[in-house]
Amino acid sequence: MEKKKIIIANWKMHPLTDKEAEKLFVNLNKLTSRNKNAQIVICPPFIYLERLKRLSRKIILGAQDALGGDVGPFTGEVSSQMLYEMGVRYVIIGHSERRALGESNSFINKKIKGALSAGLRPILCVGEEARDESHSYFNFVKTELEECLAGISKNSLPKIVIAYEPIWAISSTQDRRDATAHDSLEMAIFIRKVLSDKFGSVAADTRIIYGGSVNEKDAESFLGGGGVDGLLVGKASLDTKKFVEIVKISENLNK
Repeated sequence: MEKKKIIIANWKMHPLTDKEAEKLFVNLNKLTSRNKNAQIVICPPFIYLERLKRLSRKIILGAQDALGGDVGPFTGEVSSQMLYEMGVRYVIIGHSERRALGESNSFINKKIKGALSAGLRPILCVGEEARDESHSYFNFVKTELEECLAGISKNSLPKIVIAYEPIWAISSTQDRRDATAHDSLEMAIFIRKVLSDKFGSVAADTRIIYGGSVNEKDAESFLGGGGVDGLLVGKASLDTKKFVEIVKISENLNK
């Protein structure tokens, strides 16, 4: 039987109030409650996590970031241990917006190790800024994978979700362009090979997903022909109708 697709919602710094967050979450929970063929993970801002956890056992909660390493005097940070104790089970690490703030592959590596140690499943984001005729972007993604996963054991790899997020396709990039299912398939195959070369056969059990301004209009294309096991949804996850449609598409493909 084919494994379930995973649909991850990254709310980023939205909504503005806890009432809006609760309304969105409750609506999503109600409209996806009969879903059996897709795994849904919602990643809201930190301040809403505890409240939303009490509203549903069906939807899994994720966080948008976590500090790696030991708990200590780190003003403004949240640890993986804190998140796990709150009931969070996934955490986005290495998102392009975090990398733009200066997060290095080695720093991300520490975060991944900290998340795994606490019992969280990391969602590792990788992706190139641009595509060139010499195809050097393959080496860029390979370096991200190798450095971010340095020292990770074979047994831990299947617990990590790899999110391919081409920066040139995200909405905040100047002169962005839409990625295609072929772009996703090409990179998914390459990522799988890099993981296989580094970790062996367990790479086959690692979920690779696509993220990059994905919406209800192109979700079927990516899920059906993009070589991925799910989607990391940004802006469209804040629209109940659009996100539910994406979930339905995923369900239908998995029947």
